[in-house]
Amino acid sequence: MTADHRSTLSLHRLGVICGLAAGAWLGAAEAPTKLVTVGFSPFIISLGMVAGVFVARWTVPMALKGTSYILRDLRENKHLMVWAILAGMLWAVANTLTVFAIRNVGLSIAFPLWNTNSLVGLFWGWLLFNELRGAGARQWAKVLGGATAIVAGACLLALATTHQSSPEASHSAMLGILAALGAGLMWGTMYIPYRKAYISGMNPLSFVTVFTFGELSTVFALALVFGGGYEHVMADLSLARPAFFWLFLGGFCWVLGDLFQQYAAKYIGISRGIPLSNTNQLWGLAWGALVFGELSGIGLTAQVLVIAGSLIMIVGATSISFAEAPASEQVSWRKAMDRECDRYGLKHERVAAILQGDDEDSRGRSERRWWEYLVMGVAVAIFVRLGVGAERQAISVNLFWMAPLIVATLAFLLICGYLLWRRTRFS
Repeated sequence: MTADHRSTLSLHRLGVICGLAAGAWLGAAEAPTKLVTVGFSPFIISLGMVAGVFVARWTVPMALKGTSYILRDLRENKHLMVWAILAGMLWAVANTLTVFAIRNVGLSIAFPLWNTNSLVGLFWGWLLFNELRGAGARQWAKVLGGATAIVAGACLLALATTHQSSPEASHSAMLGILAALGAGLMWGTMYIPYRKAYISGMNPLSFVTVFTFGELSTVFALALVFGGGYEHVMADLSLARPAFFWLFLGGFCWVLGDLFQQYAAKYIGISRGIPLSNTNQLWGLAWGALVFGELSGIGLTAQVLVIAGSLIMIVGATSISFAEAPASEQVSWRKAMDRECDRYGLKHERVAAILQGDDEDSRGRSERRWWEYLVMGVAVAIFVRLGVGAERQAISVNLFWMAPLIVATLAFLLICGYLLWRRTRFS
């Protein structure tokens, strides 16, 4: 076995672990959206979460790499900044749709439906970035078989929502289904800028720093247009003040999950990395069913459909994740990378090294400025201030199940974060 082959296997394992860690944190991030069930506007929920995302997306990259590295990477890849903003705008629309979906059909139902984004991402990965080009029949069978399982699981979950008590409830459930599927379409398309950035050598930490401007501006615009104007939005924000800590916390969790997801997309591609991160459906089901008791009020048939659909989708995602890219497919990946390098005048060998986790700039010692510590201190102070003013909301929560879910999520953070640092220094 050659050194290059060992390196490829190592990156594949790292990408798989990043995808699983992303699932845990993206699942936890959706828990605060349950606040929509106690009367808060979906736009206010989304705006509150994005505010937390904005704070975290600036401080986490700064804490890990320092602004000197981030700014240098942005200067070298300034042509990708518009793509990062576009990705943030798509994320904002999708995130708002998920809040509507959770309000209408619940967290445990909506989660797997919007995870059809893996099908959209798989298509774009094949069409635009040569993923699965040159792959053997075995890899194609794993990926397509997994994709079919995801669709079948989503259909079962949609069928479960028809077990409602009234025509009005069925109509509401249908709107929730459409919102969740729309979110899946938006998120699946969002992965185009992701992959374009990473095959050009951009660091995920730099990408998300610009990404946040697109998402915050879009969510605020949506809130203004559909939330009754500036004064009405400000009034709603004032009423939601006691719940803002939970929304900020959800945004922070989303940033960590999204970073792991982006590293997975970078090292094993969107056709494999995104289905892995879609194991967040399992975490969403756990939070919705165990912590919030969402399945307790539906019949046995609907419960069976929800559980069976989720398990089928998980099997599909697992099948895709084990379809490791063979050498022939990696040649196609290299062609996509060469195309981007030629288009923007990038150095081929340096970009190739970065895609292997060997960015020399990333491995160097990061310079720290005094004001970076000040910014991080301000971010912590914001969370503390919101935490002091937080109030318990009228949502029934099972603390017995919440505790192990939080512990498991933190374990993923520590293990995956350490492995990512050891192998790539967050390259």
